[in-house]
Amino acid sequence: MNLDFSFLDWGVVSSFVAKGFFFSIQLTLIAMIGGIVLGTLLALMRLSSKPWLVWPAAFYVNTLRSIPLVVVILWFFLLIPLLIGKPLGAEMSAIITFTLFEAAYYSEIMRAGIQSVPRGQVYAGYAVGMTYSQTMQLVVLPQAFRNMLPVLLTQTIILFQDTSLVYAIGAYDLLKGFEVAGKNFNRPVETYLVAAVVYFVICFSLSMMVRRLQAKIQIIR
Repeated sequence: MNLDFSFLDWGVVSSFVAKGFFFSIQLTLIAMIGGIVLGTLLALMRLSSKPWLVWPAAFYVNTLRSIPLVVVILWFFLLIPLLIGKPLGAEMSAIITFTLFEAAYYSEIMRAGIQSVPRGQVYAGYAVGMTYSQTMQLVVLPQAFRNMLPVLLTQTIILFQDTSLVYAIGAYDLLKGFEVAGKNFNRPVETYLVAAVVYFVICFSLSMMVRRLQAKIQIIR
């Protein structure tokens, strides 16, 4: 098999890739923000002393963490329109699915972060008259976010990689952009190789940034 990259004109290829890249970034950011918010709520529910909060959250987290993401994407894309009576579209289905799915993973990260805060600080909050919600909001969660920030960002990098799975439902993501470019130039092997390099450069660069951030946080501690 002979590889030929002479066709590669980034100005032309980017016309196919830019749209997909924008959606991949959009999906990553929305799923990250929504997943962290929902995941934090799930973490607080799992740490509650009330069984009626603990069990639903535990069931949600354990169920989604036990099912492959691509299966969840296909289920949501195919079954939800049957329940609500109208299609959501590939992009909207992907955004909702990723947010709900990633919340299960962010929940475990935040639960570990909350548990890493010394219990004495919670008691100190109570001692100065704070309520449980005030203690969590003003004392525990800020420290938990700082402690878990590198892990949260690492999970977000994994999330960005997983956005390529929306290819299964026809959403136009970064990988889809490279596929379209490959079909137009009749060079699918070369464009997939370029796609692999682009994913590697993005994810490796972000990983290096996370490692530097982690080193700074350790110094602060």
